[in-house]
Amino acid sequence: MLAAKLDKVVKEYFLKGETVRALRGVDLEVPEGDYLAIMGASGSGKSTMLNLLGCLDRPTSGTIFLGKDNVTTLDDYRLSQIRASRIGFVFQSYNLIQQLTVLENIEVPLFYQGKIDRKSRKRSGELARMVGLGDRLGHRPTQLSGGQQQRVAIARSLVNDPYFILADEPTGNLDSVTTKEILDLLDKLNQEGRTIILVTHEAEVGARAKRILWLKDGEVEREVVNPRSTG
Repeated sequence: MLAAKLDKVVKEYFLKGETVRALRGVDLEVPEGDYLAIMGASGSGKSTMLNLLGCLDRPTSGTIFLGKDNVTTLDDYRLSQIRASRIGFVFQSYNLIQQLTVLENIEVPLFYQGKIDRKSRKRSGELARMVGLGDRLGHRPTQLSGGQQQRVAIARSLVNDPYFILADEPTGNLDSVTTKEILDLLDKLNQEGRTIILVTHEAEVGARAKRILWLKDGEVEREVVNPRSTG
């Protein structure tokens, strides 16, 4: 089964009276269990593709499937449900809520769906332990290092058992040692069967993926299977 599929996807923006084609008929298939890095220079279309895969924007034309759902046809309410329940987001800036504890931050996607109960709280605690934060459940983000905050974000991304983890420059704010720790964690998740789509401009980060999709001027310039991948 495919975790995601793009079929002839075009995305256009209108800026200062001109049409900008951010994506120009892109095709993409992401099988379950894949580890895909999307790379390219600034303006290549990486962010646009991330926004479309994350149901944060809609294509101008073409079709996008997430799992069995044709998200191109869904209304805003249903798209918000898909975002909350079927996509795990990991951002460069962590996007944690400062007033909440580690455990509560992991539970945020469940909160928005009204699914907080004893079973879900147990699962959130298990995810915290899985990312090495079992002894930090009551801590708040200001009491954590950058790497620990990103671990919370990764645990949060898994709490709804998503189609895939969508990671946007997940190591961009981290030092080299912590970057390796986070990438090792993503490797482990992929080896356990998790699908990961990672957007990055860093060659050493993309080198962890099984496949690398290079974008240029809104088109797929090339796609390579990565022989160096440890994922």
